[in-house]
Amino acid sequence: MGETQRDVAREPEDLARLFHARANAGDVEGLAALYEAGATLAVGEVVASGRDEIRRFYTDLLARKSDFPEPETLPAIRNGDLALTFARLPNGALSVEAARRQADGTWLWAIDQLKIKPVAKG
Repeated sequence: MGETQRDVAREPEDLARLFHARANAGDVEGLAALYEAGATLAVGEVVASGRDEIRRFYTDLLARKSDFPEPETLPAIRNGDLALTFARLPNGALSVEAARRQADGTWLWAIDQLKIKPVAKG
């Protein structure tokens, strides 16, 4: 599916909203399109580098999981064409990403660290 004006990230915070919609729609290609060509995705011990590996990761994930709860999107921290994006999942886990503004003004993730579990306070 091709990108249109309404379904690209105009702001870094848009990436989490687009991720949520595409994951729940089972749109693997749409998920992969949220990343730069050479992006890195880390989930626990799994590291996917580049869109092909990221696509394979999401193909496998969507084959096993079909419901993605809406995260709380926290404000991005920006420095020029770079931004850190954050989302808190309902279970308290965090997702932290580095996004980069593209030449056309849209934003894509360059690095994605999914599901950082909260530290138990004791």
